[in-house]
Amino acid sequence: MFFSGIADEAGDEIEAQIKAHQELGWKHIELRNVSGVSATDLCKRTFEEVIEKVSEAGLGVSCFASQLCNWGRPISKHPDIDRHELARAIPRMQRVGCQFIRTMSYPNAGWPEEEWRDEVIARLKVLARMAQDGGVTLVHENCDGWGGLGADQTLQLLEQVGSPGLKLVWDTGNPVGHDQDAWQYYSAVREHVVYVHIKDGVHKDGSMTYTYPGEGDGRVKDVLKDLLGTGYAGGVSIEPHLAAVVHEGKAASQAEGAYERYVEYGRRLMALVDGLQ
Repeated sequence: MFFSGIADEAGDEIEAQIKAHQELGWKHIELRNVSGVSATDLCKRTFEEVIEKVSEAGLGVSCFASQLCNWGRPISKHPDIDRHELARAIPRMQRVGCQFIRTMSYPNAGWPEEEWRDEVIARLKVLARMAQDGGVTLVHENCDGWGGLGADQTLQLLEQVGSPGLKLVWDTGNPVGHDQDAWQYYSAVREHVVYVHIKDGVHKDGSMTYTYPGEGDGRVKDVLKDLLGTGYAGGVSIEPHLAAVVHEGKAASQAEGAYERYVEYGRRLMALVDGLQ
């Protein structure tokens, strides 16, 4: 098991993102936004400058936290948006030796569920084939989208797509916000999980309050204990949401103490893992 983190929650600029991971002593970083722009949307020159700084800092890229099929792209959006993004991402992933790129499975847009499901599966088949051909892996997050409705939908998505180019990233905090049984869901899909996002929180009266790892209802300790017990050797990547919350339009530069909270979150996660070991 190794540690990483969705770095734009520490700072908008790549220098702050790198500094946070160096302070934690980590050797991996998960790229999402740099200066407010997705890593898959950066111009070629800027992307090369970013990767040069990451490489000089001795960091590897554990995952691209892309926009593929995410909460901002309902099923009514044209599928070419995601195909074009993945086509841009694959050579960049190959360039840095990154295996995983995060995807979701399209929030609904008022479509009948059967139609929504069929279109999600059809689109993910295309993306998974692109990923497989490019030697990378889509990791589906249990978040907004048809495949995140529950374990049954997640497993059906994997079965129907039927590609080694599609695996799972398990997010410990998302079931809390979606009023799902976190442990039951995780247990049902565990064998397909190749990457993990750590967030935690409590959901009350329709509102989600994020916490440090192990202090909420995401069963973080149980998940980590299970991962350690089964010899999991993949990445465990923090997404604190304590200050910066990108999907709510709140960047690290707009959130007081974002850097400090990010580093503290990482330290608490490491202490939690040490205690379990």
